[in-house]
Amino acid sequence: MAALWLNGMPLLLLIGGFFILYFITFMEIISKYFPDLSATQRAQFEQLLPLYSDWNAKINVISRKDIDNLYLHHVLHSLAIAKLCRFKPFTQFLDIGTGGGFPGIPLAILLPECRFHLIDGTGKKIMVCKAVIEALGLTNARAEQLRAEQLHQKTYDYVISRATLPLAELFHFAQRMVIPSKSGEKYNKLPNGVLLLKGGNLREEIVAVNKKVQQYFLGDYFEEEYFAEKYLLHVRV
Repeated sequence: MAALWLNGMPLLLLIGGFFILYFITFMEIISKYFPDLSATQRAQFEQLLPLYSDWNAKINVISRKDIDNLYLHHVLHSLAIAKLCRFKPFTQFLDIGTGGGFPGIPLAILLPECRFHLIDGTGKKIMVCKAVIEALGLTNARAEQLRAEQLHQKTYDYVISRATLPLAELFHFAQRMVIPSKSGEKYNKLPNGVLLLKGGNLREEIVAVNKKVQQYFLGDYFEEEYFAEKYLLHVRV
């Protein structure tokens, strides 16, 4: 067993060929913003680094330069969607272009009573998603090799994505997939529609939708510098 140390405490343990993270830094970032995690949720979040590190050595689902920033750049970024609303049980999410499982897998851990359908056109990426879902024991998420063009039924409450397609294209898909919003205590306060995580100057994308777009600055939720130019866009369907 080998270890890296930080301030007298083990930061990274190498056991049996796998990196096991001592979460004095990374998990505390998650816990800081989501303090009510159950023991099961903490354990599932803690498994993400060794799982993705192992798979990333075989299939490049996350930039190899960025795997060390998994919890900040990928996990916490994905969880920003949960800052907008206390989503009701059985809320249905469609994650388009999920890649290695973001934002769908972190959200499925955080929101165990909601349902997540992760799709991507690349079979190798979906293979990783399926393996991670199985390893975590997530019963509220499923991954499928599909393109958004292949789905037509109005089944979902929200289409979610992370910097994959332009907002107008996601909205086009959402119009035929998202159930119209309803009001009442048993429904979410956030209207059904598109939730897109993206960074940079988004003015042209927002104008192109020709719909009212609510733009949320992630720096209002997370203090880390990484979120200084990150946004979450919401368009009602």
